[in-house]
Amino acid sequence: MEKPRVLITSIFLRPDDDVDRRLREAGFEPVYHPLTGKRTEAELIALLQGIDGAIASVDPFTDRVLAAAPQLKVISRTGVGYDAIDVKAATARGVMVTTTPGVNRDAVADLAFALVLCCARKLPENLAEVRRGGWKRHEGVDLAGKTLGIVGLGTIGKEVAQRAKAFKMQLLAYDLVQDRPFADATGVAYVSLDGLLRQSDFVSLHCFLNETTRHLMNAERLARMKPTAYLVNTARGGLVDTEALCRALREKRIAGAALDVMEEEPLPADSPLRGFDNIYLTPHAAGSTADARERSGAMAAENLIRALRGERPAGIVNPEVVTR
Repeated sequence: MEKPRVLITSIFLRPDDDVDRRLREAGFEPVYHPLTGKRTEAELIALLQGIDGAIASVDPFTDRVLAAAPQLKVISRTGVGYDAIDVKAATARGVMVTTTPGVNRDAVADLAFALVLCCARKLPENLAEVRRGGWKRHEGVDLAGKTLGIVGLGTIGKEVAQRAKAFKMQLLAYDLVQDRPFADATGVAYVSLDGLLRQSDFVSLHCFLNETTRHLMNAERLARMKPTAYLVNTARGGLVDTEALCRALREKRIAGAALDVMEEEPLPADSPLRGFDNIYLTPHAAGSTADARERSGAMAAENLIRALRGERPAGIVNPEVVTR
């Protein structure tokens, strides 16, 4: 009997690592095709032939792809986002979709707050100044007393709030689901999105990307921010309308932005975002720590193994498949 085959596209998972050994011990055959750039539907369809499960990066699991991969039973993401997967189509075909919630909460929160610090203290400018032989001081502002608005007070948003509290910041949050005990204990005030944008000195995005949140930060909402405020996004690139942000930066409607995620990734060399001196860009690196990746790979593998064994995995996005 042939072993079930598992396609692995996450770039940080490799042959002979702990995940590889765990999969082989469980009776599966890992097949490696790391995603290093963009992957077309046709390319993914070709890779999925004869594949029972996938431990996936941000590959485009569209309706067309899923229709051409009838043997596929589970897509196990190594992150928390799944906007590249047509979950409705997967559910209709009995394909389970899982994520790894919580494994990178500290890593993402650390980078999100590091970007807040970059905006406040002009860290990249000061570092570059000394490196090129100069001694000009690029003046920033104190964080103590400033207001941080957190859009999406979920697992990562709460970690960001804890870090901001230690810096003596005022905390506002917007979320459809409100955790009042946490807010009361941390000193977070829930407000409307409009109120958050108008009052915050720094706005940090921590929500999922879906039909209702795509271009959440459009021209209208960017215009509601203070002209001295900064936008920070470590969640999903599609939350921000890139064209509207470029206009806001160009016209100095906001003080600046810090993005770890973009609408198009990898960011094209000719992207207008690269041309502004009031923006900080990092290459979708928030979850890229050795600790977070180790936890993510282990959980993704465990989710896949349980799913292919007919057991209920953690982090399941479409539990209807299990019920069915």
